[in-house]
Amino acid sequence: MAQDTFTQHCRQEAETAALSEQLALSLHRFFHLEPHSHLNIALEGDLGAGKTTFARYLIQGLGYVGRVKSPTYTLCEPYPFICHTSSLIANHFDLYRMRSPLEWQEAGFAEQFDEPGFCLVEWPEKAEGTLPAFDIQIQLIADGEEHERTIKIQAQSPGGVCIFNMLHSLHQNN
Repeated sequence: MAQDTFTQHCRQEAETAALSEQLALSLHRFFHLEPHSHLNIALEGDLGAGKTTFARYLIQGLGYVGRVKSPTYTLCEPYPFICHTSSLIANHFDLYRMRSPLEWQEAGFAEQFDEPGFCLVEWPEKAEGTLPAFDIQIQLIADGEEHERTIKIQAQSPGGVCIFNMLHSLHQNN
């Protein structure tokens, strides 16, 4: 699915925010069409690459008005959002502190990967081999300046391709 890859260089945080908000709009449109669906999104990058910042703008872009905090110590923070008439959940995971995939299995979060909405997973490699397949992979690569980064979004499933196509359409119109 290499043709289903989108790359953007963001020079400042506002550009990162705009891209994550476009992805949020694409997710909202997808869940409007498929309200009982579930998606898994991998959020990859080195420490300080902007994963949590991207996640924060994405969740707020879905209409969540409360504080979006890093789940580094809780492992998972659930954020409810409404799409049309459906109540959905964005489960934001941060697996940075995990020492082995076994810890992930013992934490008991598997049921969140079945509920309508999506799971956004920072540091998915920490639970390698134990997580369900990802529909979308997002890689953030920090560049020279503090808020400068390259963001690569890749679709990895039919649902991911649908989101990707919506995102690509939104991006071309801006």
